[in-house]
Amino acid sequence: MRSSYLFTSESVSEGHPDKVCDRISDEIVDLFFREGPKQGLDPWQIRAACETLATTNKVVIAGETRGPKVPAEQLEQVIRDAIKDIGYEQDGFHWKTADIDILLHEQSADIAQGVDAQQPTNREEGAGDQGIMFGYATNETPELMPAPLHYAHKILRLIAEARHNGTEKVLGPDSKSQVTVQYENGKPVAVREIVVSHQHLIEDMTSSQVRERVEPYVRKALPEGWINDKTIWHINPTGKFFIGGPDGDTGLTGRKIIVDTYGGAAPHGGGAFSGKDSTKVDRSAAYAARYLAKNVVAAGLADKCTLQLAYAIGVARPLSIYIDTHGTGKVSEDKLEQAVAQSMDLTPRGIRKHLDLNKPIYARTAAYGHFGRAPDKDGGFSWEKTDLAEALKKAV
Repeated sequence: MRSSYLFTSESVSEGHPDKVCDRISDEIVDLFFREGPKQGLDPWQIRAACETLATTNKVVIAGETRGPKVPAEQLEQVIRDAIKDIGYEQDGFHWKTADIDILLHEQSADIAQGVDAQQPTNREEGAGDQGIMFGYATNETPELMPAPLHYAHKILRLIAEARHNGTEKVLGPDSKSQVTVQYENGKPVAVREIVVSHQHLIEDMTSSQVRERVEPYVRKALPEGWINDKTIWHINPTGKFFIGGPDGDTGLTGRKIIVDTYGGAAPHGGGAFSGKDSTKVDRSAAYAARYLAKNVVAAGLADKCTLQLAYAIGVARPLSIYIDTHGTGKVSEDKLEQAVAQSMDLTPRGIRKHLDLNKPIYARTAAYGHFGRAPDKDGGFSWEKTDLAEALKKAV
């Protein structure tokens, strides 16, 4: 393993065009999980796979669903409320005036028969698709996340909080950050480069004026001493960022999957998360993989852990479990693979039950990462718990 190097990760805010689309798609998933039980539907039977496109004053949402009967007016209002909450009230993209097309339709019967546990040959709920999913954890931050991504997220979350509470009225919803971390002896010790590009609502604001607004949040986000005389700042390097959001750049669901996961510090299986219910292993198995990897590290069994799961559509059990502790493991990887298989049911139904995923908990994941967040009392971010650590230690 290299001991001294630079590594960079980026984050984007809730107002980034792609994140606007992720948020809208996840709002529809949450809506189905809220409305389904009200109509007497079993949450285990709810299905949603929603994709959103957003451009200048236009939102298009399409996909396959099964669940409650929700009128188009209610769907449209949920979309407008999401755009309003993010903060878009500009001429080119406004929550009140944007044109919204809703193109949702029933889930394919061919897919449904492979997933539902209703056929004689399919007694268990099968995976909603084939694919590989990765989880990762590292002890370089208290949240067991890679430092470059963790701090890139934190910078934008702090600015967003200030924008929402009215402290930063001249900053818009759209922004990006990038943090280059210096590692020595395998540990993060400083920040070499900082990039923040932030939309401003006063057209003639200069880059230096934007820096005055955002620099305090950058310094607050980063550990003390990480910014030094070698740190290079890039704040609005193009000089102007007035036109933001979908008016400036078309957004699509699922285009920020590395931002959603580990910032490039670990592999990604390729499938996006947002807009999908928990039968889609792209989402639920990736959450399970993070949960298991995090518990391996939390248990002190490794300093770093990458975990891969693989599934086939319609098949319940994972095809394979692979663990790599990058030379930091206290026990062998094959023992860890056996331990995680014994400690958690990794069928789609087992994951959904263990992590309690049949709930409206997804819109909150759409920005600032699906991982490294504190578990919520209502079940959100349940995959961030470390309640499996003792069981894993006993299993090895």
